[in-house]
Amino acid sequence: MAATFAPKALRLTSASRKRLFSTVVDDRLGSTILPSAGSAAPAAPGSVLSNATKATTARNVWSKDEIREIYNTPLMELAFKSGTIHRRFHDPTALQLCTLMNIKTGGCSEDCSYCAQSSRHSTGLKATKLSSVDSVLSAAATAKANGSTRFCMGAAWRDMRGRKTSLKNIKAMVEGVRALDMEVCVTLGMIDEAQAVELKDAGLTAYNHNIDTSREHYPSVITTRSYDERLQTLANVRKAGVNVCSGGILGLGEKPEDHVGLIHTVANLPEHPESFPVNALVPIKGTPLGDSNKKRIEFDAILRTIATARVVMPKTIIRIAAGRTTMSEEQQVLCFMAGANAVFTGEKMLTTDCNGWDEDKAMMEKYGMVPMKSFERGHYRDMVEVGAENAAPVPKEARAESVSA
Repeated sequence: MAATFAPKALRLTSASRKRLFSTVVDDRLGSTILPSAGSAAPAAPGSVLSNATKATTARNVWSKDEIREIYNTPLMELAFKSGTIHRRFHDPTALQLCTLMNIKTGGCSEDCSYCAQSSRHSTGLKATKLSSVDSVLSAAATAKANGSTRFCMGAAWRDMRGRKTSLKNIKAMVEGVRALDMEVCVTLGMIDEAQAVELKDAGLTAYNHNIDTSREHYPSVITTRSYDERLQTLANVRKAGVNVCSGGILGLGEKPEDHVGLIHTVANLPEHPESFPVNALVPIKGTPLGDSNKKRIEFDAILRTIATARVVMPKTIIRIAAGRTTMSEEQQVLCFMAGANAVFTGEKMLTTDCNGWDEDKAMMEKYGMVPMKSFERGHYRDMVEVGAENAAPVPKEARAESVSA
């Protein structure tokens, strides 16, 4: 008669099944440490990835040579090692579901050569005014009902100077989304520290401001905003106590060395970004890159970038953003195995298509993935108590539990 039970040694409790494969480490974003003087020297050639695989915390001093060596590792080996690191710092079955809403479309004065929302490009996109608070909160409620736990709002502006009424309305949106017990992120162009503090006091979880590419390639993509201006906005956000969300776009006519440069910039920030979005360019007719750059970025470059980012920023959430609709289900799963643990899902991104909730739920069920809960990753700098008075705070012990078991 066939045995109906697994051997005793193989029977797992739900808790042990969850963390059988790795050591639980302190995943608080604020616990990042700088290497000591004795450990700051670059590792011997050929050992950088091996040493990184043994890490139990993040480091904020990386040379380009080190990152380049990791990036150029044979892809199968790189993806395996990055997946090993991912399992040490994250629950590999958890996927953060984020929904992005364009709350103010078009009319932006910047000349970003990939963007349909620039007033300098003829894309046929109609500019709109800022959405009403009620319409945004209705969209957030729909996103939550479909399983999203993070709601992101984007406005096509260069900066927030002179936009006091708009800032007031956006703060009301932030407070309302937080009242739904959702994480909330905004991307509003450049902001100063005082504006960042106002958003933080309203309950903002994170502020997105991508650096897009390497410092060297950046001037060929954008001329109206400098690389250092982007970094200053990140500094203002970080100083205000708001989590930084900053990543890049692949497929801007760059070289692999620019992927190294992109990661080098964010990996050497005073604190690693709370999240790192990886976008694949969606060419839009009427934009300089949409008209001239017909070839999409190859998938291996996307996977290599995700894996390298996971190695050098082990605690950061890595989000597959624009361009995911071009990936097969199997390609997406490879990215998750290599370290990606967040996606945008819903009806639309800013001006491009987005994978839908039903499609993503089916994929997650098929591969045994589960939605990441709100505020599950790390302590979010103890910010969850901040927000609207009617927002229910998440207990610290629930957040600290994270993936431990």
